[in-house]
Amino acid sequence: MLDHELIPARETQSRRLWIMLHGLGDSIEGYRWLPEAMDLPWMNYLLVNAPDEYYGGYSWFDFAGDMVPGVRRSRQMLFELLDHQRAQGFPTEQTIFGGFSQGCLMSIEIGLRYPHRFAGIVGISGYVCQPEQLVQELSPVAKEQRILITHGTRDPMIRIEPVRQQMAILRNAGLNIRFHEFMKAHTIAGNEELDLIRRFVCECRAVQQQSSAG
Repeated sequence: MLDHELIPARETQSRRLWIMLHGLGDSIEGYRWLPEAMDLPWMNYLLVNAPDEYYGGYSWFDFAGDMVPGVRRSRQMLFELLDHQRAQGFPTEQTIFGGFSQGCLMSIEIGLRYPHRFAGIVGISGYVCQPEQLVQELSPVAKEQRILITHGTRDPMIRIEPVRQQMAILRNAGLNIRFHEFMKAHTIAGNEELDLIRRFVCECRAVQQQSSAG
């Protein structure tokens, strides 16, 4: 199973979970700041290392060659991790699945293929693997997923115009995607972007609670 670490919620009885995937060359260490920055006492956090070593960090797939085999391999491993978390008492419908860059791509991949509905999907500064094929292979619950994608207009590593085109493909397939652009490079745009993500996560929680009550 993928190397992972659980940071428990301050509200110890909460089963709400945020799974966060890092980008190329990063690791679990790169997102230890997230719980404090989000300041959500009811949120558990699961930080995950990608399977392949890459210059002191890790990678989810081969970005320089054919990414598809690596994406499929990592997808299966993440499915297994999600199944394990369900068995540990973290329901998928109370789970946020998120990631940055390569982790964003994997979050979209998982969110639209995993057969259970999440509380929400958060993707930051990433892109989509084979979007035309993906919309032909959606899970039965893919159109019920709540998805927030953010990207930078000044990103030199993943140019925004192709990402806009990919988001259009997904939206035209009937997927519930909010796409927000920030004047930023390949990074997180400080409190402005974190506030947007926090509001989205809180909204997902409120919707899930309302659905459960109904």
